[in-house]
Amino acid sequence: MSETSPETPDFDAMTRDIAEVPAVEVIVTVAVNLMSAAAVKLGLSEEGEKYKDLDEARKLISALAGLMDASTTEISSFHAAPLRDGLKSLQLAFREASLVPDEPGHGPGEKYTGAIYG
Repeated sequence: MSETSPETPDFDAMTRDIAEVPAVEVIVTVAVNLMSAAAVKLGLSEEGEKYKDLDEARKLISALAGLMDASTTEISSFHAAPLRDGLKSLQLAFREASLVPDEPGHGPGEKYTGAIYG
């Protein structure tokens, strides 16, 4: 057992912990984190406008759409369906929050999901 100071992370223990997590769980966790961050950047948190940044939201939604596009066949529909619903909700919220909405098919992540109308 290696000794580490409180300031030094135990990378061996972290690696063992990560090794025990199924890939589906990692993918879903990352997707949920992207969704949460996008919601905050869309101004949907309790503090609303304080953290609203549509440019940042666009990046997060596009990253989420790319992750979903790449991983949908790797995770079950049990996991993918609610994530797709959440993604669509974020895309619609982005469209509503935009002063000049993107043309259908050109919004964040729509190159992966297809056009979102709302």
